[in-house]
Amino acid sequence: MSIQIKRVYEPAAKNDGYRVLVDRLWPRGLKKEDAALDAWAKEVAPSTALRHWFNHDPTRWDVFRHRYATELDKHAEFWRPLAEHASRHRVTLLYGAKDEDHNNAIALKTYLEDWLKGHGPH
Repeated sequence: MSIQIKRVYEPAAKNDGYRVLVDRLWPRGLKKEDAALDAWAKEVAPSTALRHWFNHDPTRWDVFRHRYATELDKHAEFWRPLAEHASRHRVTLLYGAKDEDHNNAIALKTYLEDWLKGHGPH
């Protein structure tokens, strides 16, 4: 399994594999044709309410990750195909946030990797 994260504003690379945007909103100032996406998985992004509550506040990071995981638990139909793809191929989760240490792509990567440890190919 291979999941990596990258800001969507960074140039695509050959080793990115399957490139999927995991934000609910389209990144500001980015033309769709410049994103080099394979998919835009809005459904795996945090809910609008959770995104607004978090507001990229690092002091809310741990609670955000927990609440986001709770949301993901209820919607496996959206993230499980992504996890299954990552079990066989490289996947790059793309995000638009400026904060490279506290964003939904990091939380999603951890969530998917934890799920794959128990359910991935053996």
